[in-house]
This record gives sequence, C-alpha cells and structure tokens, in this order.
Amino acid sequence: MKLAKRVSSLTPSTTLAITAKAKELKAKGYDVIGLGAGEPDFNTPQHIIDAAVNAMNEGHTKYTPSGGLATLKAEIVKKFQHDQQLQYEPSEIIVCVGAKHALYTLFQVILDEGDEVIIPTPYWVSYPEQVKLAGGVPVYVEGLEENHFKITPDQLKAAITERTKAVIINSPSNPTGMIYTEDELRALGDVCLAHDILIVSDEIYEKLVYGDNKHVSIAQLSPQLKAQTIIINGVSKSHSMTGWRIGYAAGNKDIIRAMTDLASHSTSNPTSIAQYAAIAAYSGPQEPVEQMRQAFEERLNIIYEKLIQIPGFTCVKPQGAFYLFPNAREAARMTGYESVDAFVEALLDEAKVALVPGSGFGAPDNVRLSYATSLDVLQKAIERIKQFMEQKTNK
Repeated sequence: MKLAKRVSSLTPSTTLAITAKAKELKAKGYDVIGLGAGEPDFNTPQHIIDAAVNAMNEGHTKYTPSGGLATLKAEIVKKFQHDQQLQYEPSEIIVCVGAKHALYTLFQVILDEGDEVIIPTPYWVSYPEQVKLAGGVPVYVEGLEENHFKITPDQLKAAITERTKAVIINSPSNPTGMIYTEDELRALGDVCLAHDILIVSDEIYEKLVYGDNKHVSIAQLSPQLKAQTIIINGVSKSHSMTGWRIGYAAGNKDIIRAMTDLASHSTSNPTSIAQYAAIAAYSGPQEPVEQMRQAFEERLNIIYEKLIQIPGFTCVKPQGAFYLFPNAREAARMTGYESVDAFVEALLDEAKVALVPGSGFGAPDNVRLSYATSLDVLQKAIERIKQFMEQKTNK
C-alpha cells in the first residue's frame, strides 16, 4: 500500500539509529556506554509517585477534560506567577501528552500548506518534522558557534518572508545547552513584533541552568511579547517525569481553544493518573528539582574540562540542559574519517561509546553528549574517547 506523502517526507532520526546500534551491540554482550540519553537518570521523586498511586486508589482513572484537569491548570497558573511573574487564565492553557505533543498540536492548528516556520540551527530533531507534517516549510537560520549557537536579530529579519508564520526559540537549548539573555530575547522579540511573527518559546529545560546564568522567558519582557508568544513546557525534564508524558502550552486563548478541539479528536485527554502526578510535582516540595540540578552542574564542570583536553575537540561550555555539544570536525580529520557521522560510527564500533551525530540537529560538525548519567560512567566514556583518539593518531 502506498503511504501518505506527509509520512514519506520525514527524515529518519539519527538519534534512534545510533541508539538501535548501541542496543544491538549490548545484546551481543559488549560493554557499550550510551551518552545519547535525552532524559534525566534520576527516578521521579517519591511524593509524585505516591500521588499517582493515591489517584489510582481513589478512582481517578477515567476520562478528564481534553485540555487537562482544572486543578492541574491551576497549578500551572501558579507556576507561571511564581517563576516568571506571568499571569495566565486557565483558558489560555492546554495540558498535552508531553511537550512534544503540545508542539505537534500547535503546528497543526497554526500552519496552512506552505506556511514557513523559522528554525534556528542547531535544532531539536522533531521541530522540522512536525512543521512538515502540518504542511509547513522549515526555514533554517544558522546559530553560529562563535555566537554560542544563537541567532541574531539581523539573521531573523533576513529570513522572514510573506509566508513566515512563526519562529522557534528554544532556551535553554537542546542540543547546545545555550541560553538567550534578556537583551538578546528583547532584540529578537522586536523583530517578531514588527513583522507579526508568532513566537514559539520552548522552555522545557528552564529548571536546568548553571553558574551565573538565568532563564528568562521572552513572554516576560512586555505585554506585547506575551500576547505574541506560545510557551511550551512540561514536567519531563524538571521533575524527571519523561515517561509520564505531561506537557503544556500557554498563550493566546483562540490558539489554545483550537489545540484543545484538535486534542479532543486525537488523544481525548492526557492520562488522568499522570495529571495527578503533575499536580504533586508543582504543588509539592521542589528540593528534588534543585538536587538534580546541582548534580548535573557538578557533572558538567568535571566532564567539560576533561573533554576539552582531548585533541580534536572544541566546545562552548553549556549554560543549561544536560548536553555537551562539542565540535568534532578536527577529531574526525585527525582519525582519518571524512565526516563526523563516520567518526561517531567508528567510535561506537571500536570504543563502544555511543554519541549522537550533530547532523541530526542541523550541525554536521558537532556531536551531542548527554551527561544525564553517573559521573563514573561519564569519566569512563571520556577515557575511552581519549584512548580511541590516541590509538588512531599514533598509527
């Protein structure tokens, strides 16, 4: 049977390909270190798990409103008030089956065939595919490494056409870990306001910020920018709840209403039990969030210094999230490989370390290395990479 054109246009995930190969090697008995994880290695805090169990025991196992439980929306409203001093009404919030589903649903309701969405590179792998599935056209703008992978107002302005519908801002970023400053966001926001461009602000890593850096939402900067912005967030990264699949969108109530109507015909509603867990995540103690953040920061500071000492690797130090995104172009050249993709494949085959090639993020000279695993495992992985480089360059 012939498949729909919308599916045949999708780009296969390089992340999944590397992960599949790593699992295959593990199944054969090899000691493979996988650094491709896009999720915290901590378990969900116990009080959140307990809340889910209580919800089941109390019979909260039925359908909920398509846009999410009123009590969960109320907690999200409080979260925005506390963290960003932003005021939202429940009608301006939809709870979805993860932040990915929130993004997917958003693009489905705002894009018509041929509408353009500006996507800064490096980008999270699903942005372009979700835009294409909605009939839209991804327009890539390169965030240069020397500018910490961030785009400038002039670059944004140059990419805008009469078909431009939206721009995506992901801060802190997956895969780079970079954070836009308040001044940088304000300058980008001015361009969006001048051209009536919707801002899609993906803030899923907002709680994972290190050093003196801070997360700022572009919606905080003015009432005009708040009205022009749809915030995407969730509990997956902040509360180590990736498998619970609870994310949300906040913004223009007409857009949120359309998203809710679409969700009613697709998912019906987010899982009831997971919603009660998310209520506990936001209403309960936040110490586990800070403890996890501190652990990630410790790992970052140790592993970053070790990585940049390996010849062939250069790396802008991340400010948030839990990824290193080093440039490995010289490492590939030094070891005789024509591309970073080939280098990554050889590293997995020979050193049994799985990294994610940057080509999947629109940055073919880089690799993504997740430090969402124990410090012992990370140090072991760095040592294997170092030995691989030494063996290849000393031949």
